[in-house]
Amino acid sequence: MASEFQRSKIAGVFDAMDADGDGFLREADFSALADRWTAIRGVAPGSADHTRLTSIMMGWWATLLAGSDLDRDNNVTLDEVLKTVDQLAGMSHTVTGTAEAMFEATDENGDGRISPAEYNQLIEAWNGCATDTDEIFPLLDLDGDGYLSRDEFVRLWTQFWVGDDPGVPGTWVFGRFELPTPHGR
Repeated sequence: MASEFQRSKIAGVFDAMDADGDGFLREADFSALADRWTAIRGVAPGSADHTRLTSIMMGWWATLLAGSDLDRDNNVTLDEVLKTVDQLAGMSHTVTGTAEAMFEATDENGDGRISPAEYNQLIEAWNGCATDTDEIFPLLDLDGDGYLSRDEFVRLWTQFWVGDDPGVPGTWVFGRFELPTPHGR
């Protein structure tokens, strides 16, 4: 069962992906996410980059739908996502595969690393608005070289989706959010 911390961080990502704010993730929400990302990049419909980004987002939708839509109504609720998150520790290939796909999508210039500007595009695509990531990126840059390598990104992505420790850098892979306060404080 997801902890309060896990629920908080996953709910933030869920809400950002829920483009129409109806409490469900649907194919249209992932299309909207792909549209935001391609707009931020300024890529034309039909271009190779547009097709690649859209394919990655829609592939993530297909994976999420197959693994989370427990009642098979083509809608995914936050509770369904959280039930899936509870199982991710035993599904390392799925987590790594999603991380690899997101790394490919984020690495705009294909140089094998994510720059601060590329990371900012990722977060602004999720949030749908301008977002300052200058304080977050250094927390994610585990080796301090100014970039996120593929290995760093996979590690951070895994920490976010599988982890339950607010102290790990992967907590912030989707940007800043309010940590839940411990009970009794």
